[in-house]
Amino acid sequence: MSDTPSLQALSPQAMVEAAEHHVIDKASKKFTRAFLLAILAGASIALAFCFYTTAVAALGDGPGKVVGGLFFALGLFLVVLLGGELFTSSTLTLIAKASGKITTATLLKNWATVYFGNFVGAMIIVLLIFLGRTYMNFNGNWGLTILNTALHKVEHVYPSDGFGALAYARGFIEALCLGIVCNIMVCIAVWLSWGGKTVTDKLLVMLFPIGMFVASGFEHSIANMFMIPMGIVLHYFSIPEFMNNINMDHYADLDVMHFIFSNLIPVTIGNIIGGGMMIGLFNWFIWKKTK
Repeated sequence: MSDTPSLQALSPQAMVEAAEHHVIDKASKKFTRAFLLAILAGASIALAFCFYTTAVAALGDGPGKVVGGLFFALGLFLVVLLGGELFTSSTLTLIAKASGKITTATLLKNWATVYFGNFVGAMIIVLLIFLGRTYMNFNGNWGLTILNTALHKVEHVYPSDGFGALAYARGFIEALCLGIVCNIMVCIAVWLSWGGKTVTDKLLVMLFPIGMFVASGFEHSIANMFMIPMGIVLHYFSIPEFMNNINMDHYADLDVMHFIFSNLIPVTIGNIIGGGMMIGLFNWFIWKKTK
C-alpha cells in the first residue's frame, strides 16, 4: 500500500464531518488564543480591503470592483492558512451546537470573543493606514474611494423609501439581506476549503466565491469594521490637503451611530443567518439528519 496521501477532494458528506471537527476546535479554543487569532483575522480582512480599495482607485468603479473583489480574497486566504478566527466563518459553530457538542454559553462566548478581536484587528489597520496617510495615494483618490464606499454602506435608504421608521426598516432589511448573501458566499468558500487537501486546492476554491460577494456589493460585518471607521476617521481627521478638495458635507452620515445601527447590527444578523443557518445547519441537516 502506498504511503502517499490522496489528493482527491472530500465528498460532500465527508466535508460535513470535517466541518464539524473544525467548528468544535474553533469553539474549544482558550480565550487568549481565540482572541489573538481573531485580531489576526480582523487585520487580515482589513488589509485585503486596502488591496480592494487600491484596485478601485486605480481602475475605476466597474473593472476595479471586479479585480478588487478577486484581490480581496487575499484576506480569507490569510485567515484560513494562518489559522485566524473570523466571525463570519465562526457562525458555522452552530453545527457544533446543533450536534450537542457545545453549549449555548460556549457558542456565544466564542462569537463575542472573535467578534471583538476582529474589531481590534481592524482598528489597528485603520490607525496604521491613517497615520501612514495611505489615503493620499492616487492624488487622494484612494481616500475618496474609502469615503464613497463607506457612505454607501451606511445609506441603505432611497428617497422612495420615505422618511422615519419606515425608511429605516427598509434600509435595515436591505442591509440584512446583503449580509445574508455575503456570508453564504464566505461560508461556501470556507466550507470548500475544508474539503481541499493542498494549499492550491484551498486557494482556488475560495477565490471566486469571495470575489463574487465583494464585486457584487454584499455586506461583510468584519470588512465593514475597517471600511466604515476608516471613512469616519477620514471625514473628521484627515489633513487639509485631502479635505480641501472634497465636499465633506456630502459625507455627514459617516458617524458612529449610522455605522452601528444602519450597517453593523443588520449586517451581523444577516451574516449569522447566511453562514450559520443557510450553509452550516442546512448542510449538516442534509448529511447528518436525513437518510
